[in-house]
Amino acid sequence: METTKVLVEEDIVIVGAGIAGLTTALGLHKLGIPSLVLESSDKLRATGFALSIWKNGWKALDAVDAANTLRSKHPQLQGSGTTSLITGQQTSTISFKELGKNEIRCVRRHIMLEALASELSSDTIRYLSKVVAIEESGFFKLLHLSDGTTIKTKVLIGCDGVNSVVAKWLGFKEAAFTRRCEIRGCAEYKNNHGFEPKFMQFFGDGFRAGVIPTDEKGIYWFFTWNPTSEDKDLEHNPAKLKHFALDKLEKMPSDVRSVIENTELDNFCLSRLRYRHPWELLFGNISKGNVCVAGDAFHPMMPDIGQGGCSALEDGVVLARRLGEVLSKKQGTHLKDDNEEKKQYKRIEEAMKKYANERRWRGIDLISTSYMVGFIQQGGSKLVGFMRDKLLATFLGGLLLKKSDFDCGKLHNY
Repeated sequence: METTKVLVEEDIVIVGAGIAGLTTALGLHKLGIPSLVLESSDKLRATGFALSIWKNGWKALDAVDAANTLRSKHPQLQGSGTTSLITGQQTSTISFKELGKNEIRCVRRHIMLEALASELSSDTIRYLSKVVAIEESGFFKLLHLSDGTTIKTKVLIGCDGVNSVVAKWLGFKEAAFTRRCEIRGCAEYKNNHGFEPKFMQFFGDGFRAGVIPTDEKGIYWFFTWNPTSEDKDLEHNPAKLKHFALDKLEKMPSDVRSVIENTELDNFCLSRLRYRHPWELLFGNISKGNVCVAGDAFHPMMPDIGQGGCSALEDGVVLARRLGEVLSKKQGTHLKDDNEEKKQYKRIEEAMKKYANERRWRGIDLISTSYMVGFIQQGGSKLVGFMRDKLLATFLGGLLLKKSDFDCGKLHNY
């Protein structure tokens, strides 16, 4: 008879070593609570090259003491400029300094993940550990991995992205396709690239592009559009992706266009943009018993307001704080009998509910706003284009800053 390999029981298991998973693990670590992070890949994955971290994201990074390392490597953006490639006119300019303390930096994704992971003990992350099934066992969850391993845990947190196994177990449907795709890339220069630390944004007929320096030698860029059946052969062909983007952006200023021209083919990737319907967060199970989700497993959203990574950081801090309230050394984790086991399960369940209630409306707000902003910014109709360029350009810029004016709080709240 075949026997099942069972690891030593873990108090907390986090599925996914992305931004949400590592932030949650680091937050718990700062509170003296160990956890195990399961990552299906053989190393930290940095799909997407870079991301914008706004004011609220830096507050979350400060809460887990990971901000200063990242600040030292990424200059603060001074402002943004938006240009219509249809008219050739600049539609808006925003100075981040004039609008108050709006800390915004474009951070290299692999540097962020490494900064978060470096603060954890070496045995916190278990690589090549893909969860294929979840089973209930009394007050515990059994995680069955692809290598035949079974892990028994008191707390299960799904930070496993848009295709989350944990979210599916909670009853969430597969994230919806928005009928938009995004090409992303990062140009690496041997010397200083010469661009000021500003967010340069461009709009065309049914597409949007952005170019943002990450540091003096790196520039991150993206291009989003509504694909047709003719675009289906782009996905696994970086050369075609590059040619496609350059063709669409032929009216972009030559110095900015050269950023894409200077991007190596290995630094191209294509993504189908997906999101979760806001009403799923309203009526769905963000948590259930001793299980919950965070990050893209919880609220996948459009990239148009730059809050995907920031909200994942917020999730991690709030979740660590809520679990700390019931699993800290003051509370104790040693279980003497079945009655104590049940009591702790109930405390964990309540902490998960508090986390879900605290994050539910924030998630709904960001998903809805990002979808609306994306529709306006990339709208192909003449009416939407007119509203975007003539009436809403400055408003949209201010809206992004408003959504980043949020504080998820500190780790200690008890």
